[in-house]
Amino acid sequence: MTVVEETTMDTAEGTELQRGLRTVVALAESGLFDEYVVYEDRGRWVFAGGVVARIVLRPHLVTTTWGAGEPTERSWSGNPAAALSEACTGLTREQWNAYGFVGFGFAEHLHDVDRSTAAGRDADDILAHLVVPRVEVRFGREHDAVEVTGSDEDRASVLAALDAIGGDELPTVHALDVGGDLDDYRGRVEQAVTEIRRGDYAKVILSRSVRIPFDLDMPGTYRAGRTANTPARSFLLHLGDLRAAGFSPELVASVDAHGIVTTEPLAGTRAFGLGSDADSAAKSDLEQDPKEITEHAVSVRTSFEELESIASPGSTAVSDFMSVRERGSVQHLASTVRARLREDLSCWDAFGALFPAVTASGIPKKEAIDAIGRLDDSPRGLYSGAVVKASSTGEFEAALVLRAVYEQQGSAWLRAGAGIVGQSKPEREFDETCEKLASVAPYLVRKKENDA
Repeated sequence: MTVVEETTMDTAEGTELQRGLRTVVALAESGLFDEYVVYEDRGRWVFAGGVVARIVLRPHLVTTTWGAGEPTERSWSGNPAAALSEACTGLTREQWNAYGFVGFGFAEHLHDVDRSTAAGRDADDILAHLVVPRVEVRFGREHDAVEVTGSDEDRASVLAALDAIGGDELPTVHALDVGGDLDDYRGRVEQAVTEIRRGDYAKVILSRSVRIPFDLDMPGTYRAGRTANTPARSFLLHLGDLRAAGFSPELVASVDAHGIVTTEPLAGTRAFGLGSDADSAAKSDLEQDPKEITEHAVSVRTSFEELESIASPGSTAVSDFMSVRERGSVQHLASTVRARLREDLSCWDAFGALFPAVTASGIPKKEAIDAIGRLDDSPRGLYSGAVVKASSTGEFEAALVLRAVYEQQGSAWLRAGAGIVGQSKPEREFDETCEKLASVAPYLVRKKENDA
């Protein structure tokens, strides 16, 4: 890919947003924490820095480590959500919050997909990585002031870092050409359409990756991208050798203090941000397109059925159906489905019922996940997984990882997909991936040569 444009962003809009972004970026860049997770819920921010405890789930092995102590390893089989639930239950703190991610590979084990055809997987793949942080910094919305949880020494260091926050200017951003190889993607879409028409499955999301040819300033990219996007949730993380930042369009699952489970399927897409007339025309076209309406309705039905499997009888309901929600460079058909979690089940049971998001995998899920392993251009990793936060109280959120940028082992990339059904046209599906990539591709910040 080539750099096609270099600009400096304007911060005149969104004073509260910029204050929040400056705060979390300052903490990420402070050098106080080797690892961290930033999680934002529409202006409510959490910075989770350092590690008190760590849970890492690999194929058939879960490892728990407290501080600098020796790791405890335990084998698992069957349901990976149950393995994570058991590991979290085993945390010896009475009260804790955990933050981290679940990768798409988790879905292959959850749905018992034959992984022999999925190139690039190995026994050391990390399926999930959660940490109980040493320090939590909360602010925004109901938090009038910054709240810091941690030792006196950590509190003092955090407050000193916040006192030293600099000016308001955003760094220069570098836009990428995300056109890529149309022929390759067209061929994979055509193969999926053939498989769908012969009845192998009903829908699959096929994605493509775009490599970034320079080193990234990930906190700077997060700030620039969040300034330009309107996500349901956003995140910035550095765990192990993985760095990522993203602007999640939807929740895979949330469980509140009262046991209400929510999922928000988004399916059906048109471009947004092209001017009021063009945006209005695109919205009207989206709301009347039979392919998009069918794709969305089937996704909502699947989400409803999945929630019913873990819900108290009669509690599952669609509270919002097929409204249009704006998410950065695109607009989507969106619905909300809720239910009350059965009392004998945990938040991880709810997550296991809903993961992976139907809107990022396909229908039926097992067959779609198998097709993704065969037809995607490379393993997904974190893409279409989830960034999660969990609590000893049972509260839980999992934000779908889309509209994100990734960096690992010296490589950086973007990824986007489109929902393929029997009526799909390869060129339109390719255009949809470009529209989604436009949520992130214009806002990449190059790492300065003197940065570590």
